[in-house]
Amino acid sequence: MTEIAERARPAVASRPATAGRPRRAVPPGAAFAIVLTGQAMAVIDTNIVNVAVPAMHASLGASGAGLQLVVAGYTIAYAVLLVTGARLGDILGHRRVYLAGVALFTLASLGCGLAPTTGVLIALRFLQGVGAATMIPQILSLIQRTYTAPGPRARAMSLYATVISGGSVLGQVLGGVLVSANLFGSSWRPVFLVNVPVGLAVLAFGRLLPAGRFDGVRTLDLPGLLVLTPAVFALVLPLVLGQPLGWPLWGWLLLAASVGGFALLGVVEHRVAERGGQPILPRSLLGLPGMIAGLGGLFASMVTFGGWLFGLALALQDGLAESPLRAGLTFVPCGVAFALVSMNWRRLPARYHERLPVIGFLVNGVGLVWTGLLLHSGGNGGGWLYVALAVSGGGMAGAFGALMARVLSRVPVAVAADASGVIVTVNQLGIVVGIATFGSLYLNLAGRLPATISPRPLGTFALASGHAYLAVATALAALGLAGAALARAHARLSAK
Repeated sequence: MTEIAERARPAVASRPATAGRPRRAVPPGAAFAIVLTGQAMAVIDTNIVNVAVPAMHASLGASGAGLQLVVAGYTIAYAVLLVTGARLGDILGHRRVYLAGVALFTLASLGCGLAPTTGVLIALRFLQGVGAATMIPQILSLIQRTYTAPGPRARAMSLYATVISGGSVLGQVLGGVLVSANLFGSSWRPVFLVNVPVGLAVLAFGRLLPAGRFDGVRTLDLPGLLVLTPAVFALVLPLVLGQPLGWPLWGWLLLAASVGGFALLGVVEHRVAERGGQPILPRSLLGLPGMIAGLGGLFASMVTFGGWLFGLALALQDGLAESPLRAGLTFVPCGVAFALVSMNWRRLPARYHERLPVIGFLVNGVGLVWTGLLLHSGGNGGGWLYVALAVSGGGMAGAFGALMARVLSRVPVAVAADASGVIVTVNQLGIVVGIATFGSLYLNLAGRLPATISPRPLGTFALASGHAYLAVATALAALGLAGAALARAHARLSAK
């Protein structure tokens, strides 16, 4: 990682000396590794907990609703506060806010690992989400302000995309390993405690990061935040909890309220701009050629990713009765292919770069349908399943990584923090929507999950699970066609 990052030398001069003492230039590779470590820690935590849920139920005696909140509390707080975290970094300095977020995340992880009751664990999971929302937006801001030239920035973004995908896969594998190992009889607790040494290492080397503070005066857009925060909350909460609770009436009311909230946000942001304020959704960002289409393409790619990850995990563990560890290892070919494509797509001739997101969406769709066909009869797909997953992962990298690089390469440094908050929020909401929508599709088609997961011969549920996953994979591939159209529109509009 460091070697590649060193090749992406920043095109900006180091900060001037302060207080008569010159400050050595920060090694870009070291700073890049620090922020990506924080990113990996947050992504892994999103996925590692799913594997540990059965052990939590056995250890804490948690109810179904309690377990749902353990998983969802992190996501809810994370998604709701991302934009606020981005603006705070712009005001207080990206390094300072990033390290504050890492410290809060690490402390909350320690508390989660030692939590004596379900209620304490839920509260600390929300606190973890606050820490993640504080630190994650600073990563894109630090990358954008460190690598200002399009080429180095694109290479840095390729590694960033690789960490997102690799962290998701690693979370599945690491969760299975830690829960299965049952270290010192600790059961599920190491899935949280593993964050503590990583977080402490990031804090120890945090002084190497550039401060990344803007020279101008930045303020919080309080009217915008007061509208955006409840609007995002009203969208995320029913999506996360709706299906497990049977889609109650309050969930539909909240979804309707979120639509009204986002409509009101447009009016409020227009008035803030007219008064000379600094809206959290500045026209200078959303008005960039092709930006809306680019964000739509990123949203489609993350919906596809979230829906696929959740649907396949259910099909493997519930439909095929695979252990958490084996199911996690099944994702490895996808993660490896994603990493290889993410780190090497820029080696292609430049004339292919504009087309790569479109091609990536299409290849990913082929891989998804292929995996669905392999599993639809209730079988495990054999070795071909790994090939199909590698095809899907490579296509996903071409779609998401190349499109992310194109979108961010056209963002002015002056709105880097706002762009970070908006893009990360779009990505996170995409994953939530993917899990909720396509997870619900799978569960509705497959029927009630087995009460216990143990090795068993091919049965009715295995067949139903295979058919359900094929339907999910086909729907996700169709969504990929919409993503390809949006990626093409972004390329066409941004080239004008």
